[in-house]
Amino acid sequence: MADYRGNTTIVGLLEWCRDLRRTSTDAEAILWKLLRARQLAGFKFRRQHQFGPYILDFFCAERSLGIELDGDQHALSANLARDAERSWLLEEQGVQVLRFGNRDVLLETEAVLMRIYTVLTEGRPTP
Repeated sequence: MADYRGNTTIVGLLEWCRDLRRTSTDAEAILWKLLRARQLAGFKFRRQHQFGPYILDFFCAERSLGIELDGDQHALSANLARDAERSWLLEEQGVQVLRFGNRDVLLETEAVLMRIYTVLTEGRPTP
């Protein structure tokens, strides 16, 4: 999840979202290919979605679910604390946050999709 602390104008933030879409990681590209166009249980996802001062990698408004993909740098203690604070702040605003490592998406794609599917469909009748 990007934390936007630069230019605080809406135009600046939207341009940063667009730039993040153009420069997505391999893991983001793979997951987006599987989430886009309501392919997972009919839920609509947005990519690089602005929410307050943050940009979520993926967001499903219908279930208020944010999905974050983290690179190896997120394992550093300072980044772990910052990520936990961001997740807490988002959850305080009603957004459930799921975090996955880029390696998880690349090597365990099916397990990642199953976890997302489970969260999306909790409390809903099975078709």
